[in-house]
Amino acid sequence: MANANSNGSTTHRAHYSPPWANTSIIGIAGSSGSGKTSLALAIVESLSLPWVVILSMDSFYKTLKPEESEKAFRNDYDFDAPDAIDFDILVERLREIKEGKKADIPVYSFEKHQRLEKTTTIYSPHVLILEGIFALHDQRVLDMLDLKIFADADADLCLSRRVLRDVQHRGRDIEGCIKQWFAFVKPNFHRYVEPQRLITSDIIVPRGIENKVAISMVSDRIRKTLEHKSHLHQLELRRLGRAAEDQPLSPNVTILPPRPQIVGLNTLLLTPSTDRETFIFSFDRLATLLIESATALHPSYSLHTITTPTGHTYTGLAPPPGRRGSVSAVVILRGGSALETGLKRVIPDCRTGRMLIQTSYRTGEPELHFRKLPEGLGEQALVLLLDAQMSSGGAALMAVRVLVDHGVEEGRIVYVAWMAGRQGLKRLGSVFPDVRVVVGRVVEDLEVRWVERKYLGC
Repeated sequence: MANANSNGSTTHRAHYSPPWANTSIIGIAGSSGSGKTSLALAIVESLSLPWVVILSMDSFYKTLKPEESEKAFRNDYDFDAPDAIDFDILVERLREIKEGKKADIPVYSFEKHQRLEKTTTIYSPHVLILEGIFALHDQRVLDMLDLKIFADADADLCLSRRVLRDVQHRGRDIEGCIKQWFAFVKPNFHRYVEPQRLITSDIIVPRGIENKVAISMVSDRIRKTLEHKSHLHQLELRRLGRAAEDQPLSPNVTILPPRPQIVGLNTLLLTPSTDRETFIFSFDRLATLLIESATALHPSYSLHTITTPTGHTYTGLAPPPGRRGSVSAVVILRGGSALETGLKRVIPDCRTGRMLIQTSYRTGEPELHFRKLPEGLGEQALVLLLDAQMSSGGAALMAVRVLVDHGVEEGRIVYVAWMAGRQGLKRLGSVFPDVRVVVGRVVEDLEVRWVERKYLGC
């Protein structure tokens, strides 16, 4: 892929897909009260992985008109027909998740019979389990499912479960539950739900969570899919490395100049016998210089005239007010924590987010375990991405992708690290050529991460 940069020249952009792109989506349908949610939870427990998310179709009930709401409170509204579900929004959100993007999921209140203004966010699951009575109903949804499951259960058991759930959690009374069951749930099961079992499902699971064999079979299939995707991701990282080997470093990479002060600090930091107290003091000084160099890339400084304490005028530079002139930072845990003292010295009130990206000891690929980003991150003039040390560049690629997916323009991201491998920098530049980088030193070989252990003492 090629992109024209601000100078009018063409920059070739390599392709990179994070591990959560092309998310595996599992659909679980079944009668109301058939144990779909319990089955989904059992599969999640069996997988024992941090990247499996359950999405309930209950979130996608349509907002009711006033007359429909009145019927709902009288238990006269049919929530068990496909027309009650906003399939257009559901399909749109599933496509976003399938493509590895951030999806805002609506929140529905059964007590108010309305969709609330707030939303929840789903981002970066490797597996999504969609559960609902119509999970296998819409062809657009079916086209995105990797596995289609139907939870089968006895009708009397389903009724008792539904009554218990609606009375305990949805503010209903027993009489209303029975009324809805015979007026809507039972006839709609034969009309809409049962055909999903007979026609569209890949697997029928009777007895729900008691069916250990079926749960194990489904979990094994999902694991094999994830292992295959992991293998493809590793191949892609290696391909990026090979493709970037002969490329020069991007002009967007800034290396601190070898002034005596910086060379002296590097010498202290690289000396194995340097005690931890001296190491921290020296690293904090160097981190301050790195952050100062990064903030110098602020795109919005403009002339600003002030009056000095002696009454003279001075024309200098200042960022614009508000978020357009503000700087935020995102720390890649754990290593990026070592740069926070330098960050606070330069920008004491900097809003800071965090990501935990760790390398799998089994596969060697980076894994996103946690993220908490400041609100309005996409509106910031500059977003600093902090890490003490870059090796292969896999974590940096993943971190930048997360920021881009959350609305941060690539050209407003500055990756800051004390030490970076040349190959990792080339990988990052080949995929995200507009990202600026500020580093203290560049090393030729892939070095084991050691800086955070020395700085943090563990």
